[in-house]
Amino acid sequence: MSRAAQLRPVSELASLPVAIDAMGGDRAPQAIIEGARAAQDEGIDVVLVGVPELLGDTLGLEVVACSEVIAMDDDPAQSIRTKKDSSLVIAAELVRDGRACAMVSAGNTGATMGAALLRMGRLPKVIRPCIGAPIPRFDAPPAVLADAGANAECTPQMLLQFAQMAEAYVTARYGTARPSVGLLSIGEEATKGTPMVKETHQLLADSGLQFTGNVEGRDLIPSPVDVIVTDGFTGNVALKTLEGSLKFIMGVLGQVIGTDEETRAAGLTLLGHLMPYADKLNPDTTGGAMLLGLGGVCIISHGSSSATAITNATRVGRELAMAGAVEAIAAAVQTS
Repeated sequence: MSRAAQLRPVSELASLPVAIDAMGGDRAPQAIIEGARAAQDEGIDVVLVGVPELLGDTLGLEVVACSEVIAMDDDPAQSIRTKKDSSLVIAAELVRDGRACAMVSAGNTGATMGAALLRMGRLPKVIRPCIGAPIPRFDAPPAVLADAGANAECTPQMLLQFAQMAEAYVTARYGTARPSVGLLSIGEEATKGTPMVKETHQLLADSGLQFTGNVEGRDLIPSPVDVIVTDGFTGNVALKTLEGSLKFIMGVLGQVIGTDEETRAAGLTLLGHLMPYADKLNPDTTGGAMLLGLGGVCIISHGSSSATAITNATRVGRELAMAGAVEAIAAAVQTS
Protein backbone atom coordinates (compact mmCIF):
# COMPACT_ATOMS: atom_id res chain seq x y z
CA MET A 1 0.00 0.00 0.00
CA SER A 2 1.32 3.43 -0.90
CA ARG A 3 2.00 6.00 1.76
CA ALA A 4 -0.65 8.59 2.55
CA ALA A 5 -0.52 11.68 0.39
CA GLN A 6 0.48 15.00 1.89
CA LEU A 7 -1.71 17.68 0.30
CA ARG A 8 -0.27 21.14 -0.27
CA PRO A 9 -2.35 24.32 -0.23
CA VAL A 10 -2.98 25.83 -3.65
CA SER A 11 -1.20 28.99 -2.47
CA GLU A 12 2.02 26.99 -2.17
CA LEU A 13 1.65 25.62 -5.71
CA ALA A 14 1.17 28.95 -7.48
CA SER A 15 4.88 29.71 -7.85
CA LEU A 16 5.89 26.18 -8.88
CA PRO A 17 6.61 24.94 -12.42
CA VAL A 18 5.11 21.94 -14.20
CA ALA A 19 7.58 19.05 -14.36
CA ILE A 20 7.70 17.51 -17.84
CA ASP A 21 9.19 14.10 -18.56
CA ALA A 22 11.35 14.99 -21.55
CA MET A 23 12.29 11.38 -22.27
CA GLY A 24 8.79 9.90 -22.53
CA GLY A 25 6.86 9.36 -25.76
CA ASP A 26 7.40 8.26 -29.33
CA ARG A 27 8.56 11.74 -30.35
CA ALA A 28 10.79 12.45 -27.37
CA PRO A 29 12.76 14.47 -26.68
CA GLN A 30 12.33 17.00 -29.52
CA ALA A 31 8.53 17.25 -29.57
CA ILE A 32 8.42 17.31 -25.76
CA ILE A 33 10.92 20.16 -25.59
CA GLU A 34 9.11 22.13 -28.30
CA GLY A 35 5.79 21.69 -26.52
CA ALA A 36 7.32 22.70 -23.19
CA ARG A 37 8.88 25.77 -24.78
CA ALA A 38 5.52 26.83 -26.20
CA ALA A 39 3.95 26.44 -22.76
CA GLN A 40 6.72 28.54 -21.24
CA ASP A 41 6.11 31.20 -23.87
CA GLU A 42 2.45 31.25 -22.78
CA GLY A 43 3.57 32.13 -19.27
CA ILE A 44 3.44 28.63 -17.76
CA ASP A 45 6.64 27.88 -15.84
CA VAL A 46 8.07 24.48 -16.76
CA VAL A 47 11.05 22.34 -15.90
CA LEU A 48 12.26 19.47 -18.07
CA VAL A 49 13.41 16.19 -16.54
CA GLY A 50 15.82 14.27 -18.71
CA VAL A 51 19.26 12.89 -19.46
CA PRO A 52 21.29 15.99 -20.43
CA GLU A 53 23.41 14.31 -23.09
CA LEU A 54 20.30 12.93 -24.81
CA LEU A 55 18.22 16.11 -24.79
CA GLY A 56 20.06 18.20 -27.36
CA ASP A 57 18.91 21.81 -27.60
CA THR A 58 16.56 22.50 -24.66
CA LEU A 59 15.52 25.89 -26.07
CA GLY A 60 16.63 27.65 -22.92
CA LEU A 61 14.43 25.66 -20.54
CA GLU A 62 15.52 24.61 -17.07
CA VAL A 63 16.53 20.96 -16.79
CA VAL A 64 16.54 18.64 -13.80
CA ALA A 65 19.07 15.98 -14.72
CA CYS A 66 18.50 12.26 -14.43
CA SER A 67 20.60 9.31 -15.62
CA GLU A 68 18.01 6.73 -16.67
CA VAL A 69 15.07 6.34 -19.07
CA ILE A 70 12.09 4.00 -18.76
CA ALA A 71 11.37 2.83 -22.29
CA MET A 72 7.89 2.41 -23.72
CA ASP A 73 8.28 -1.38 -23.73
CA ASP A 74 9.87 -1.72 -20.28
CA ASP A 75 8.00 -3.65 -17.61
CA PRO A 76 6.33 -0.93 -15.52
CA ALA A 77 6.71 -2.47 -12.05
CA GLN A 78 10.27 -3.65 -12.55
CA SER A 79 11.44 -0.43 -14.18
CA ILE A 80 10.18 1.72 -11.30
CA ARG A 81 12.07 -0.46 -8.82
CA THR A 82 15.30 -0.64 -10.79
CA LYS A 83 15.42 2.77 -12.49
CA LYS A 84 15.01 5.09 -9.54
CA ASP A 85 16.91 7.88 -11.29
CA SER A 86 14.67 7.81 -14.37
CA SER A 87 12.93 10.90 -15.75
CA LEU A 88 9.51 9.52 -14.78
CA VAL A 89 10.43 8.84 -11.17
CA ILE A 90 12.25 12.15 -10.73
CA ALA A 91 9.30 14.09 -12.20
CA ALA A 92 6.97 12.45 -9.67
CA GLU A 93 9.39 13.23 -6.86
CA LEU A 94 9.45 16.90 -7.85
CA VAL A 95 5.69 17.04 -7.24
CA ARG A 96 6.01 15.08 -4.01
CA ASP A 97 8.75 17.34 -2.68
CA GLY A 98 6.91 20.57 -3.49
CA ARG A 99 9.23 21.56 -6.32
CA ALA A 100 6.57 21.25 -9.05
CA CYS A 101 2.81 21.78 -9.07
CA ALA A 102 2.12 18.96 -11.55
CA MET A 103 3.83 16.42 -13.77
CA VAL A 104 3.27 15.53 -17.42
CA SER A 105 4.47 12.43 -19.26
CA ALA A 106 3.80 10.84 -22.64
CA GLY A 107 5.93 7.86 -21.70
CA ASN A 108 5.19 4.32 -20.52
CA THR A 109 1.65 4.60 -19.12
CA GLY A 110 1.99 1.80 -16.56
CA ALA A 111 5.29 3.18 -15.30
CA THR A 112 3.85 6.71 -15.14
CA MET A 113 0.97 5.48 -13.00
CA GLY A 114 3.27 3.45 -10.78
CA ALA A 115 5.82 6.21 -10.28
CA ALA A 116 3.12 8.78 -9.51
CA LEU A 117 1.37 6.46 -7.06
CA LEU A 118 4.51 5.43 -5.20
CA ARG A 119 6.02 8.91 -5.01
CA MET A 120 2.95 11.17 -4.60
CA GLY A 121 0.92 8.75 -2.49
CA ARG A 122 -2.72 7.78 -2.59
CA LEU A 123 -5.38 10.06 -1.15
CA PRO A 124 -6.93 8.81 2.11
CA LYS A 125 -9.78 6.31 1.60
CA VAL A 126 -9.04 5.91 -2.13
CA ILE A 127 -9.12 2.21 -3.00
CA ARG A 128 -7.40 2.59 -6.38
CA PRO A 129 -6.56 5.63 -8.52
CA CYS A 130 -8.17 5.73 -11.96
CA ILE A 131 -7.58 7.51 -15.26
CA GLY A 132 -10.08 10.24 -16.14
CA ALA A 133 -9.95 10.58 -19.93
CA PRO A 134 -11.79 13.41 -21.74
CA ILE A 135 -14.22 12.37 -24.49
CA PRO A 136 -15.06 15.19 -26.94
CA ARG A 137 -18.52 16.72 -27.25
CA PHE A 138 -19.36 19.47 -29.73
CA ASP A 139 -21.84 21.59 -27.78
CA ALA A 140 -20.57 21.01 -24.23
CA PRO A 141 -17.30 20.47 -22.36
CA PRO A 142 -15.82 17.00 -22.84
CA ALA A 143 -17.29 14.10 -20.93
CA VAL A 144 -14.88 12.16 -18.71
CA LEU A 145 -14.45 8.40 -18.95
CA ALA A 146 -13.31 6.79 -15.69
CA ASP A 147 -11.57 4.39 -15.55
CA ALA A 148 -9.80 4.61 -18.91
CA GLY A 149 -7.22 1.94 -18.19
CA ALA A 150 -5.64 1.97 -14.73
CA ASN A 151 -7.53 -1.00 -13.25
CA ALA A 152 -8.43 -4.02 -15.35
CA GLU A 153 -10.34 -5.70 -12.53
CA CYS A 154 -12.67 -3.66 -10.34
CA THR A 155 -15.25 -3.98 -7.60
CA PRO A 156 -18.54 -2.05 -7.39
CA GLN A 157 -17.07 0.02 -4.54
CA MET A 158 -14.16 1.03 -6.77
CA LEU A 159 -16.51 2.12 -9.55
CA LEU A 160 -18.48 4.21 -7.06
CA GLN A 161 -15.26 5.98 -6.09
CA PHE A 162 -14.35 6.48 -9.74
CA ALA A 163 -17.67 8.27 -10.17
CA GLN A 164 -17.09 10.45 -7.11
CA MET A 165 -13.56 11.38 -8.15
CA ALA A 166 -14.53 12.04 -11.77
CA GLU A 167 -17.45 14.22 -10.67
CA ALA A 168 -15.10 16.39 -8.61
CA TYR A 169 -12.60 16.47 -11.47
CA VAL A 170 -15.23 17.63 -14.00
CA THR A 171 -16.29 20.44 -11.68
CA ALA A 172 -12.70 21.55 -11.10
CA ARG A 173 -11.68 21.36 -14.76
CA TYR A 174 -14.81 22.47 -16.61
CA GLY A 175 -16.79 24.35 -13.98
CA THR A 176 -19.81 22.05 -14.21
CA ALA A 177 -21.73 22.62 -10.97
CA ARG A 178 -23.38 19.21 -10.67
CA PRO A 179 -22.10 16.75 -13.27
CA SER A 180 -24.38 13.98 -14.45
CA VAL A 181 -23.11 10.40 -14.15
CA GLY A 182 -23.82 7.35 -16.31
CA LEU A 183 -22.71 3.72 -15.98
CA LEU A 184 -21.42 2.01 -19.13
CA SER A 185 -23.39 -1.17 -19.77
CA ILE A 186 -24.99 -3.24 -22.55
CA GLY A 187 -28.44 -1.74 -22.12
CA GLU A 188 -30.24 1.19 -20.54
CA GLU A 189 -32.25 -0.95 -18.13
CA ALA A 190 -30.98 -1.38 -14.57
CA THR A 191 -31.25 -5.15 -15.00
CA LYS A 192 -28.74 -5.22 -17.87
CA GLY A 193 -25.05 -6.00 -17.44
CA THR A 194 -22.77 -8.24 -15.40
CA PRO A 195 -23.39 -8.82 -11.69
CA MET A 196 -20.73 -6.20 -10.95
CA VAL A 197 -22.42 -3.64 -13.21
CA LYS A 198 -25.83 -4.29 -11.67
CA GLU A 199 -24.46 -3.94 -8.13
CA THR A 200 -22.64 -0.76 -9.15
CA HIS A 201 -25.89 0.59 -10.59
CA GLN A 202 -27.55 0.27 -7.18
CA LEU A 203 -24.61 1.89 -5.38
CA LEU A 204 -24.67 4.84 -7.76
CA ALA A 205 -28.44 5.18 -7.45
CA ASP A 206 -28.05 5.44 -3.65
CA SER A 207 -24.93 7.63 -3.73
CA GLY A 208 -26.40 11.11 -3.92
CA LEU A 209 -24.63 11.71 -7.21
CA GLN A 210 -26.66 12.91 -10.19
CA PHE A 211 -26.84 9.39 -11.56
CA THR A 212 -28.99 9.11 -14.69
CA GLY A 213 -28.66 5.34 -15.22
CA ASN A 214 -26.89 3.17 -17.76
CA VAL A 215 -25.36 4.41 -21.01
CA GLU A 216 -24.37 2.20 -23.93
CA GLY A 217 -21.32 2.15 -26.17
CA ARG A 218 -23.20 4.02 -28.88
CA ASP A 219 -23.67 6.90 -26.42
CA LEU A 220 -19.96 7.64 -25.96
CA ILE A 221 -19.88 10.27 -28.71
CA PRO A 222 -21.64 12.50 -28.00
CA SER A 223 -22.12 11.46 -24.40
CA PRO A 224 -25.43 12.41 -22.79
CA VAL A 225 -23.71 12.54 -19.38
CA ASP A 226 -20.69 14.39 -17.98
CA VAL A 227 -19.11 11.31 -16.36
CA ILE A 228 -19.06 7.78 -17.81
CA VAL A 229 -18.10 5.13 -15.25
CA THR A 230 -16.67 1.72 -16.09
CA ASP A 231 -13.84 -0.65 -15.19
CA GLY A 232 -10.41 0.05 -16.63
CA PHE A 233 -10.40 -2.88 -19.05
CA THR A 234 -13.69 -1.91 -20.65
CA GLY A 235 -12.83 1.78 -20.53
CA ASN A 236 -9.50 1.33 -22.28
CA VAL A 237 -11.04 -0.83 -25.01
CA ALA A 238 -13.82 1.74 -25.48
CA LEU A 239 -11.37 4.64 -25.62
CA LYS A 240 -9.11 3.00 -28.17
CA THR A 241 -12.11 1.89 -30.24
CA LEU A 242 -13.20 5.53 -30.40
CA GLU A 243 -9.70 6.67 -31.35
CA GLY A 244 -9.45 4.06 -34.10
CA SER A 245 -12.92 4.80 -35.45
CA LEU A 246 -12.30 8.55 -35.58
CA LYS A 247 -8.94 8.00 -37.28
CA PHE A 248 -10.63 5.75 -39.85
CA ILE A 249 -13.36 8.30 -40.58
CA MET A 250 -10.87 11.12 -40.98
CA GLY A 251 -8.80 8.90 -43.26
CA VAL A 252 -11.79 8.12 -45.46
CA LEU A 253 -12.60 11.83 -45.77
CA GLY A 254 -8.99 12.51 -46.68
CA GLN A 255 -9.07 9.87 -49.40
CA VAL A 256 -12.38 10.98 -50.89
CA ILE A 257 -11.83 14.74 -50.88
CA GLY A 258 -9.48 15.74 -53.65
CA THR A 259 -9.75 12.65 -55.83
CA ASP A 260 -11.11 14.69 -58.73
CA GLU A 261 -12.13 18.23 -59.60
CA GLU A 262 -15.63 17.83 -58.18
CA THR A 263 -14.51 16.49 -54.78
CA ARG A 264 -11.74 19.10 -54.57
CA ALA A 265 -14.33 21.84 -55.02
CA ALA A 266 -16.57 20.21 -52.42
CA GLY A 267 -13.61 19.91 -50.03
CA LEU A 268 -12.78 23.60 -50.33
CA THR A 269 -16.39 24.44 -49.57
CA LEU A 270 -16.64 22.12 -46.59
CA LEU A 271 -13.18 22.66 -45.11
CA GLY A 272 -14.08 25.70 -43.07
CA HIS A 273 -17.11 23.94 -41.64
CA LEU A 274 -15.28 20.71 -40.83
CA MET A 275 -12.14 22.13 -39.21
CA PRO A 276 -13.76 23.10 -35.87
CA TYR A 277 -15.07 19.55 -35.51
CA ALA A 278 -11.74 18.04 -36.51
CA ASP A 279 -10.01 20.17 -33.89
CA LYS A 280 -12.34 18.95 -31.13
CA LEU A 281 -11.85 15.32 -32.18
CA ASN A 282 -8.06 15.64 -32.25
CA PRO A 283 -6.55 13.98 -29.12
CA ASP A 284 -3.77 16.59 -29.13
CA THR A 285 -6.35 19.23 -28.23
CA THR A 286 -7.04 17.72 -24.80
CA GLY A 287 -3.38 16.97 -24.14
CA GLY A 288 -3.90 14.09 -21.75
CA ALA A 289 -5.82 12.48 -18.92
CA MET A 290 -5.45 13.02 -15.18
CA LEU A 291 -4.69 10.18 -12.81
CA LEU A 292 -7.42 10.64 -10.21
CA GLY A 293 -6.90 9.74 -6.56
CA LEU A 294 -3.29 10.81 -5.96
CA GLY A 295 -1.79 13.46 -3.70
CA GLY A 296 -0.67 15.48 -6.70
CA VAL A 297 -1.54 16.25 -10.31
CA CYS A 298 -0.27 13.72 -12.86
CA ILE A 299 -1.22 14.16 -16.53
CA ILE A 300 -0.80 11.11 -18.74
CA SER A 301 -0.43 12.02 -22.42
CA HIS A 302 -0.71 9.74 -25.43
CA GLY A 303 2.50 8.01 -26.45
CA SER A 304 2.40 9.67 -29.88
CA SER A 305 1.86 13.15 -28.42
CA SER A 306 2.96 16.05 -30.59
CA ALA A 307 4.41 19.33 -29.34
CA THR A 308 0.88 20.74 -29.38
CA ALA A 309 -0.36 17.91 -27.15
CA ILE A 310 2.44 18.52 -24.65
CA THR A 311 1.66 22.24 -24.55
CA ASN A 312 -2.01 21.50 -23.89
CA ALA A 313 -1.20 18.85 -21.29
CA THR A 314 1.09 21.30 -19.49
CA ARG A 315 -1.65 23.92 -19.47
CA VAL A 316 -4.16 21.40 -18.12
CA GLY A 317 -1.77 20.28 -15.39
CA ARG A 318 -1.20 23.83 -14.24
CA GLU A 319 -4.90 24.72 -14.35
CA LEU A 320 -5.90 21.64 -12.35
CA ALA A 321 -3.29 22.35 -9.70
CA MET A 322 -4.48 25.95 -9.40
CA ALA A 323 -8.14 24.87 -9.34
CA GLY A 324 -7.52 22.66 -6.34
CA ALA A 325 -8.55 19.51 -8.20
CA VAL A 326 -6.67 17.20 -5.83
CA GLU A 327 -8.30 18.76 -2.77
CA ALA A 328 -11.73 18.52 -4.42
CA ILE A 329 -11.21 14.84 -5.24
CA ALA A 330 -10.02 14.15 -1.70
CA ALA A 331 -13.13 15.82 -0.27
CA ALA A 332 -15.43 13.85 -2.60
CA VAL A 333 -13.99 10.55 -1.43
CA GLN A 334 -13.92 11.54 2.24
CA THR A 335 -17.67 12.14 2.27
CA SER A 336 -18.44 8.69 0.85
